[in-house]
Amino acid sequence: MSGGSVVAGVRGLLPGPADYAGLRRSWRGDLLAGVSVGVVALPLALGFGVTSGAGAEAGLITAIVAGLVAAVFGGSGIQVSGPTGAMVVVLAPILAKEGAGALALVTVMAGVIVIAAGALRLGRLVGLIPWPVIEGFTLGIALIILLQQVPAAVGSTEGAHGAKAWAAAFTAVVHADWSAAWRTLALVASVVVVMAVWPRVTRVVPGTIVAIVVATGAVMVLGWEVPVIGELPAGLPAPALPEASLGALEALAMPALAIAALAAIESLLSVRVAHARADVGGYDADRELVGQGLASIASGLVGGMPATGAIARTAVNVRSGARTRLAAVTHALVLLGVVVVASTAVARVPLAALAGVLMVTAITMVRPAVVRSVMRASRQDAVLFVVTALVTVSVDLIYAIAIGVAGAALFALRAVARAAGVHREELPGDAAHGDERIALLRLDGALFFGAADRVLERVARVHGVEVVILRMSQVRMLDTTGAQVLGEVVASLERRGVTVLVKGVQPRHLPLLEHTGALDALADTDHLVDDLDAAVAKARAVVSAG
Repeated sequence: MSGGSVVAGVRGLLPGPADYAGLRRSWRGDLLAGVSVGVVALPLALGFGVTSGAGAEAGLITAIVAGLVAAVFGGSGIQVSGPTGAMVVVLAPILAKEGAGALALVTVMAGVIVIAAGALRLGRLVGLIPWPVIEGFTLGIALIILLQQVPAAVGSTEGAHGAKAWAAAFTAVVHADWSAAWRTLALVASVVVVMAVWPRVTRVVPGTIVAIVVATGAVMVLGWEVPVIGELPAGLPAPALPEASLGALEALAMPALAIAALAAIESLLSVRVAHARADVGGYDADRELVGQGLASIASGLVGGMPATGAIARTAVNVRSGARTRLAAVTHALVLLGVVVVASTAVARVPLAALAGVLMVTAITMVRPAVVRSVMRASRQDAVLFVVTALVTVSVDLIYAIAIGVAGAALFALRAVARAAGVHREELPGDAAHGDERIALLRLDGALFFGAADRVLERVARVHGVEVVILRMSQVRMLDTTGAQVLGEVVASLERRGVTVLVKGVQPRHLPLLEHTGALDALADTDHLVDDLDAAVAKARAVVSAG
């Protein structure tokens, strides 16, 4: 690669004037969209911060700092980034095990890994994740987020950040003080009702904010003693490098890799969905990874969480008419204004109210129509969907994705292997004496490790003939195993006294057959032919000579 191409590649991953093309026409709409997203993002950022175990402050800092950095450096003009439910699912057990002091280091480490993935041009790999797997772990994430809110809903914070959400929820319910829990449950119910009803009144003001205000006002008026967010800073902390030792780096290496994998996957899925719904041009997947990595690093340096592209907030951004990065930048500045101006008021928000918001968010993540479509598509798709969801809830999100992709690959290989076959055909033209001693076999589909033995075993079972013509023009894929097995079958037939003619090898397959020695077992070099009529004539000549 030349120096000029390297410079051009690096430049393509950095911001430029083209990022704000059309801003003169769209700035008003972008500003309004940014304000709308900021209002929606506030309770989500607070709630995800609390649920992760990092605290409401960390969630808010992430939405501001990471949201701003990703907006400037990311590969999409409409993506909105910040803390997300999927990240909480991965981060909560890490913090529960390693302690809150590991937050800054693991966040920065994950950001570096995501940047490396973008620099290595790995952005398009997310397209390899099958649709049933994506929907399966979306359902799993939604269930975990829902379960994670149970402790706050019953007025308890013990076990809220454990490794398994279902276990934490069970523990909270069993040990709940029901003489007081009815108050927090009432707050959750009021939030759910307001968020369900408010859109029928107006969509100008988001129902999340109205529900939070109603719940907070009710607590203040009634004088209820319920857990609240607590004191928040009136500004952003000063950047500070996380403390790092060799032991800490080793302990957090795998957690950081898991966080980075999720950040890359969720961000690229979000941006892909957003650009499919908005007529704003394309996006750069690799630059998006670089931007998300920088966002996580910046967030970690000021006490925030790892960031990803946020599907819900990006969808609000698109629906609000955003056209350029100004909208996402505005969203971050709106949240910064809340920190500076209204941190005291936000501190009084009940945790149960945030739990209600996140419960509704989790429910809306699952689309019944999509679930029905996946379950009806095919048995394999239904299995992938269910297994991915179950592994997400019971084990780990990254394992769920890995198992889902591996399962999809196995199903695909089985389908390709089943498509491979051997068909005996009649010889073309008028019949001739001795044709019954010639077998014309057409090989179809893929001759690869998953099908080679089965396909070529059928060839080896041919009996009562003196010549076998292997017609290979319909072989679409050939790998080393297929070539090796083909050579073994040819050798076996020749040892039995059966002459083998190989017809129609595609030019792209010929080097592999030569390198593996698959054609060395042919009795003569002219037994490799290109034309079917020539192969039949040669076979008849062999039979006549015999």
